[in-house]
Amino acid sequence: MSQTVAVLGTGKIGEALLSGMLRGGWPPADLLVTARRADRAEELRARYGVTPVTNAEAAKTADTLILTVKPQDMGTLLDELAPHVPADRLVISGAAGITTTSIEERLTAGVPVVRVMTNTPALVDEAMSVISAGSHATADHLAHAEEIFGSVGKTLRVPESQQDACTALSGSGPAYFFYLVEAMTDAGILLGLPRDKAHDLIVQSAIGAATMLRDSGEHPVKLRENVTSPAGTTISAIRELENHGVRAALIAALEAARDRSRELAAGTKD
Repeated sequence: MSQTVAVLGTGKIGEALLSGMLRGGWPPADLLVTARRADRAEELRARYGVTPVTNAEAAKTADTLILTVKPQDMGTLLDELAPHVPADRLVISGAAGITTTSIEERLTAGVPVVRVMTNTPALVDEAMSVISAGSHATADHLAHAEEIFGSVGKTLRVPESQQDACTALSGSGPAYFFYLVEAMTDAGILLGLPRDKAHDLIVQSAIGAATMLRDSGEHPVKLRENVTSPAGTTISAIRELENHGVRAALIAALEAARDRSRELAAGTKD
């Protein structure tokens, strides 16, 4: 934690990471931030005691640069950083679909790059962050990335060839659960429940089910079967889900997310 870390493009995820690092013991003096707007930078300084700098200043002074901009903004940021990033900097990219090779090609030869895909539960220290090494990144670089992102949740190392699949599963994953809760809440209202009661029932059921999946060690099929009595209410609901192709729709949705991640890597915006 003696190294200086700069979070570039500090939006919601960048701020969640910043606050998690502070809770994890990083001194504010070792943390730099950049933001598109001056008022946003001053807000971060007031809230966390960190130092706002320009992107060029961050590149010149920080030991580790964490790029948290959107994929479509990565090219502009790299153009700005390239003249100022020496080969001994660690660059961590959190942009979906952007490969380490594409970043390495824009920077000084030999710069180590680590690719990380995290998700919005970083806001509540329950993120799932998957980490991959570029061609110049060492085990120490990966460990440093794990230390940083471990401050806001769990980390997992994967080959970069699996990053697009991880983006589809966990990077975008929270949105699927929010979508499901939204649909189930509407169903609860249709069945005669007030919205607030339907919401509370579903959210607590989701928390309980997730905790069982995490802590029991049981396969999800086994846990589902434990709830599914012969000729009961649950199997009737499961039959309707199967009749409507929900499983196939989920598989197709995740394939679409993976494909979009690949398109982003290729520079496709629309």
